[in-house]
Amino acid sequence: MTAPARRTMPALPAEPHRVHIIGVCGTGMGSLAGMLKERGFEVRGSDTGAYPPMSTWLESRGIPILTGWDAANLDWGPELVVVGNVCRRDNPEAVEAAARGIVCVSFPEALRALFLTGRRPLVVTGTHGKTTTSSLLAWLLEVAGCAPSFMVGGIAANFGGNFKLADGACFVVEGDEYDTAFFDKVPKFWHYAPFRATINNIEFDHGDIYPDLASIVAVFEAFAAMVPTEGTLWVNGDDPRAVEVATRAQCRVRTFGLDAGNALRPTSIRYDEAETVVELALDGASLGSFRSPLPGEHNVRNLMGALALALDEGADLEAMRAGLPAFASVRKRQELKGQAGGVRVYDDFAHHPTAVRETLRAIRHRYPNAPLWAIFEAKSNTSRMAIFQHDYLAAFEAADHVVLSAPWKKDAHLSEGERIDLGQLAAELSARGQDAVHIPTVEAIVEHVASRARAGDVVVGMSGSNFAGFHDKLLARLAGGDGGG
Repeated sequence: MTAPARRTMPALPAEPHRVHIIGVCGTGMGSLAGMLKERGFEVRGSDTGAYPPMSTWLESRGIPILTGWDAANLDWGPELVVVGNVCRRDNPEAVEAAARGIVCVSFPEALRALFLTGRRPLVVTGTHGKTTTSSLLAWLLEVAGCAPSFMVGGIAANFGGNFKLADGACFVVEGDEYDTAFFDKVPKFWHYAPFRATINNIEFDHGDIYPDLASIVAVFEAFAAMVPTEGTLWVNGDDPRAVEVATRAQCRVRTFGLDAGNALRPTSIRYDEAETVVELALDGASLGSFRSPLPGEHNVRNLMGALALALDEGADLEAMRAGLPAFASVRKRQELKGQAGGVRVYDDFAHHPTAVRETLRAIRHRYPNAPLWAIFEAKSNTSRMAIFQHDYLAAFEAADHVVLSAPWKKDAHLSEGERIDLGQLAAELSARGQDAVHIPTVEAIVEHVASRARAGDVVVGMSGSNFAGFHDKLLARLAGGDGGG
């Protein structure tokens, strides 16, 4: 459950120089380590498992990784400890930090205190589309000469990383509603002091910490109220929950979306294999044509959310129009991993049923006549639960072939009835006429797909992790290798 309010931020050391990070190999924590190092801090971190790519990324930046949790990991004398979500109250390093009187903060507390103060935070929120929208916003501001800083939840291909520190006034932040540390049980986005923000959409997710949809709506309501009167809040006007939440805002609220009643909306959309061409209008006046490399209706909304915030920042429209086609998106967001034997293989982060549905629809828009394979691993905490058992039926509708892997791990604390039943899901998909199978291992999936896919087919592997190397193994097998190593 989420706490009702942020805790009182502890006073930081007057001039901290040495920072220790517990759980440094997480994506966000590792990026924070890199940002601190770039700002001149001495940084070390600990984790139970250090493996590429994060381990090599940290090592390349001169950030030592201490393996395992041990009170002695603090003997190097840090003045500040950043505690990750992976850390429990009884973690030896957290206990030792308290005993030594070392100030401990959470990841979002550190981000706000050390990087957002004195900047205009532009915070992108919503159940879906946060990473793509925030990366796109950072790119549009970059090509418009605004010199933005940013931190997002994926590798922004145009920048070669998921953060950048620059001299401009604005700082783009992906605003996650997940909680953060054992002593800081509030959504991360409550910490980010938004000056401008978007709410892309609101659905039930994170069933491990939120008991119901109402509890998620409540944290978004509180977030909307945080935008100051001189700021702006843009919401997806096609999403009734986002619109309702925005009524709690004190600032100016504007809408973007596909429906005609939105302030920012498309007047026409055209898809092909290379790009999406969209004509946009703002308050009834044409903004002209935009050529986006991103497929799908959800990415048209992502574009509008990013463009809206950038325009409010005063970014030059023509510079953004010219720079948009060069946007290289984000790793694991409809990322083309390669092509072998005439088969295109995509990687995507989708795990929530809505994200799965929209991802497959987007690929279908791009390749309307190609046989489409959906390969799915239940990786997130919520996707491994039975909460969305029936919602996934509609999510896979656009696919011709569906292969369901075993969940990333078996949750021993859940009863059989509380876990998703992927065998049953495959059977239900088959019963309504789709080619659907449940194959537990990646090696067997690779063999199944490689033996049946033909030139012109499109394969989308969806997982919150690297899916045990599925994409590379499939490409190797299709190219003539064994694919199983």
